[in-house]
Amino acid sequence: MTSDLDRIKILEGKIIQLVESFSRLSQENSRLKEEVKHLKGENKELQEKLKALASLEEEVRKLQTEREEVKNRIEALITQMEKLGV
Repeated sequence: MTSDLDRIKILEGKIIQLVESFSRLSQENSRLKEEVKHLKGENKELQEKLKALASLEEEVRKLQTEREEVKNRIEALITQMEKLGV
């Protein structure tokens, strides 16, 4: 049979393990909170860049449309000039 003193030593060992585990988990939790904070900042930055990219894509589409319109007008003018023999 285990004596009361042995049982207290076993309990003490388990409490020490529990405290060490809690300490490790607290440190890991703090580290993960910092990482989440960092990643949220990165995410916000990427979202802003994505919005800027979408705006630039829209501008490119607009300029391509305008370019096509100008090209068609120039071709129409050239056709009219050819009809006049110029």
